[in-house]
Amino acid sequence: MSIFKGAGVAIVTPFRADGEVNYAEFAKQIDFQINNGTDAIIVCGTTGESSCLSHEEHLAVIDYCVKHVNHRVPVVAGTGSNCTDTAVYLSVEAEKIGVDGLLVVTPYYNKATQKGLIDHYTIIAEAVKLPIIMYNIKSRTGVNINPDTAATLINNVKNIVGVKEASGDIAQVAKIMALTDGNCEMYSGNDNEVIPIMSLGGIGVISVLSNVAPSYMHNMCLNYLQGNIEDARKMQLKMIDIVDALFCEVNPIPVKHAMNIMGMNAGPMRRPLSPMEPQNLERLKKSMRDFGLIQ
Repeated sequence: MSIFKGAGVAIVTPFRADGEVNYAEFAKQIDFQINNGTDAIIVCGTTGESSCLSHEEHLAVIDYCVKHVNHRVPVVAGTGSNCTDTAVYLSVEAEKIGVDGLLVVTPYYNKATQKGLIDHYTIIAEAVKLPIIMYNIKSRTGVNINPDTAATLINNVKNIVGVKEASGDIAQVAKIMALTDGNCEMYSGNDNEVIPIMSLGGIGVISVLSNVAPSYMHNMCLNYLQGNIEDARKMQLKMIDIVDALFCEVNPIPVKHAMNIMGMNAGPMRRPLSPMEPQNLERLKKSMRDFGLIQ
């Protein structure tokens, strides 16, 4: 059974002006997501600035999220690391906290071989019982999970169930699905490729846009899953400009600005992320107006 189908939000981690995690605002954002149809909360991923959280903060944010969600929707925790032992530690602790699944990014900077990736993911999977979604995003990590590697892990490791694909390579998505006979829980990692990936057998998205438009993303995925293909296609095309604007600077800089503009108090980013360039901020505001997020 899938961890979730539809639109899961890659939720931000809100910070106060002093840099501490703002749990009061985090609670409001979780409730906003659930009240507007989000199908799952993905906590402490890239959008959640996990790379700038201490291990203690990382686990505290996961723990708070699980407790506040209180089984209303599945919670998937980002527990990846460039160190296999660290990824095991975070995964084991997240399982103890009570998450429903794990999102494990490829080791970054190390640039592991494909054999190294198989070893890395297998060791993590053997340490827990939770279902694991591999996160493939070469643009950030410097390493691609090749289709043969993804298929080897999915076909042979029971609790490695799928992939969040953010390679931007639709042919790679198709090959993974072919090599696994479709027995792969495939999620789009790019908001501008959701419907193309679902057309190849994907079951949803782990979305940045959902932070500001959860009902839109949920309804687009639901349309596709219910066979309303043309409606889903039109919704995908309608959101291309706002998605481009949300990635005109590195994620999560633009989405946090968008949330702050909407009064959602996501707060600042942690360094080395910095405020948006003025021209990009104006571009973001225009796209938000055109999409109907602000007036």
